Amino acid sequence: MERTIIVIDLKAFYSFVECLDRGLDPWTTPLVVADKERGKNTIVLSVSPFLKSKGIPSRLRVKELPPGYDYIYATPRMERYIERSCEVINVFLEFVSEEDIHVYSIDEAFLDITTYLSYYKKDALALTKTILARIKEKTGLFATAGIGDNMFLAKVALDIYAKKDKEGIGILHKDEIKTKLWPITPLNKVWGIGERSERKLNQLGLFTVGDIANSEKDYLIMKFGIMGEQLYEHANGNDESDMHEEYEPAEKSLSIGQVLFKDYNKKNIPLIIREMCDDLTFRLRNENKTAGVVSLTIQYSGNSGGFSSQMSLLSQTSDQDVLYKALMEIFKKHIQDKPIRGVHLGFSHLSKAHYQQLNVFEDLKDQIDNYNLQLAIDKAKKIYGNNILLRASALTENSTIKERHGQIGGHKR
Repeated sequence: MERTIIVIDLKAFYSFVECLDRGLDPWTTPLVVADKERGKNTIVLSVSPFLKSKGIPSRLRVKELPPGYDYIYATPRMERYIERSCEVINVFLEFVSEEDIHVYSIDEAFLDITTYLSYYKKDALALTKTILARIKEKTGLFATAGIGDNMFLAKVALDIYAKKDKEGIGILHKDEIKTKLWPITPLNKVWGIGERSERKLNQLGLFTVGDIANSEKDYLIMKFGIMGEQLYEHANGNDESDMHEEYEPAEKSLSIGQVLFKDYNKKNIPLIIREMCDDLTFRLRNENKTAGVVSLTIQYSGNSGGFSSQMSLLSQTSDQDVLYKALMEIFKKHIQDKPIRGVHLGFSHLSKAHYQQLNVFEDLKDQIDNYNLQLAIDKAKKIYGNNILLRASALTENSTIKERHGQIGGHKR
């Protein structure tokens, strides 16, 4: 059955929210969403539509903002953005049921309106206009949309053609792919094609979507693996994705990461790893899981590279001391004497915690007492919050744990 899919994007979402909350006009206000306390290298999360109209991109660093504007800086407030995003989802629910909504990101969602067109006695364009108008009426936010016969075509319609339409709505149907999809270049403008894939495609002499569509599928599969088949199908307007199906990864894992506010040396990074390990094992035990593999990624400051490595454990565990020890073995083996700006660690090969694995080389009572202590700390955190019980090292200068617990997605709540 042919579907009618729309994808709706909230324009300059973070900055729009900040302008509205301040009683400012987003179309005339030079507002920037960025935490200036992090320094000039911090990333700008959003710029107002006014600044976008002046050619300023939505993603750059504070130091890259061009002079000549009296910028208003707004520190990111993730809880507020989530609250406003939920208001928009509630608008969607006025028109379609929950199972026909796929939230793609905090400011973007797909809606399957196939069965609703006859109900509302509207075509896809008219219904989309009605939904966008309702978003504006209920929230004050401005949204654009793409309409297509599947998720891919709807996304291309949004990314490529909505910005060219005075009402902010792009349309792309399968019978239009030769005239509206195939000419698109450069290829990184297309959903799912990053700069690295684009370079590889260009090296093969493929510069437009039409070039991909008219290639041999088997050749693309040979060069790109399973992604080659997806590239071929998308280029021909086909997308078998079903937004109603829930994705279940074959291998589940837990991970945590942070970009540090300053350069750390290899002597004070173990504190950061210990704090992150404590947080991740809290999540691990909260899901009643144990881990069989730990991984650690370190990013050096600037463009100095880094490393990523993993280690299999002798047995499944949720003991934060055992997991930390394994992470430190990786760290000591690979670390170089360079300034460090990024730390990421993960637990994988997860299993249900059916029992506690004891070590025959350690005192039995000590192991049980330690396990019960960790469970007691977990219980206190669930009731009173993550900062109720912390290591004494949380009071030291290089600790980041208290600040991280006050953040959402690495930004202030």
